[in-house]
Amino acid sequence: MAGKIADLKAKIESKDATLIDASRFVVAPGFIDMHVHLRVPGQEHKETIETGMRAAAKGGFTSICAMPNTSPVNDDPEVTEYILAQAGRRAIVNLYPIGALTKGLLGAEPADMAGQVAAGAIAFSDDGKCIQNSRVMRQVLEYSKSLNTLVIDHCEDKSLSENGVMHEGAASLRFGLPGIPAAAEDIMIARDIILAESLGAQVHIAHLSTKGAAHLVREAKKRKVKITAEATPHHIVLNDGYLKDFETNYKVNPPLRSPEDVQALISAVKDGTVDVFATDHAPHTAKEKDAAFDKAPFGIVGLETAVSLLLDKLVNNNVISLARFIEMISTIPAQLLGLKNKGQIAVGADADLTILNLHKEVVVDVKAFSSKSKNSPFHGWKLKGAPVMTIVAGKIVYPFAG
Repeated sequence: MAGKIADLKAKIESKDATLIDASRFVVAPGFIDMHVHLRVPGQEHKETIETGMRAAAKGGFTSICAMPNTSPVNDDPEVTEYILAQAGRRAIVNLYPIGALTKGLLGAEPADMAGQVAAGAIAFSDDGKCIQNSRVMRQVLEYSKSLNTLVIDHCEDKSLSENGVMHEGAASLRFGLPGIPAAAEDIMIARDIILAESLGAQVHIAHLSTKGAAHLVREAKKRKVKITAEATPHHIVLNDGYLKDFETNYKVNPPLRSPEDVQALISAVKDGTVDVFATDHAPHTAKEKDAAFDKAPFGIVGLETAVSLLLDKLVNNNVISLARFIEMISTIPAQLLGLKNKGQIAVGADADLTILNLHKEVVVDVKAFSSKSKNSPFHGWKLKGAPVMTIVAGKIVYPFAG
């Protein structure tokens, strides 16, 4: 039973065990982030597997899923195997590669999905890009159905969003910068729903961000379409009103939307339309972000701020219960990804645990991040609630030893 939960009792005595007094805290099944960019291989100047894993452990995550927009792209079994080999040498949390849906993320030809599954890929995505060709999208959904794996789709109609750098709305008009309309997301989500419904296939919508998208997913679920969706903390707590000084740490894709969209997203979290919380952790160097707003890359880091942001803004404000929060960041991700021994506290399950102090007050300090990159808009934010211990396979991986 090494690395497993051996027993659950009101009182357990053991001469060999280390006793951890968590009586003042909340012990939850280990948190799982379905949407992380680790930049390995090829972009280690932004993040490495080691720094990404340390950031995850510090943020309360016991498992992370690495997106395939690496260099080279993870569209080949050899790249999947390389990532797993690198992770195995530095493993303090569980790492699961997500394979590319199409070769080179070009959206033209399906990747070797069966080969990637055999090599260890746990799901598929062209995240960062959206398959524009509906025939190709249909093909990959058919393949994923036959392989019993999940497709995670970044929904963006590029004919509408091309050259856009922020939400198309009051802020983009004020700044005179090209916008990304909400319709660019809504149109592709509508397409995915139609394809999933016609094929009986499952699709997971990455980083839901618009009022229209939430409505589409909600209505599809009523028809029993196999569709699920995730929301990021930054799309829940920020809106395009924060874009006042061309601060590039607010530049994300999908962009920060209008206050109306944010309220619709919170409602979708509250009523169960949104199934999962995920960070879309996207590290970039200070040099890369220190550019004109229209030239800077999209993305922020999120592994070390997500849990506190969600506890502070959602749980503490009674938007959702603590139990529902844990489901959305642990139990449901485990179910969607087919991780049968994770996302639960049960005899025989993996001994992956996240321990929370709901009363701990923290001040976000990017200088203290374990992530190699520090591109966060939350520096200086005061939040209540935080992970205080992360346990993977029965071993304490945070706080760090030494």
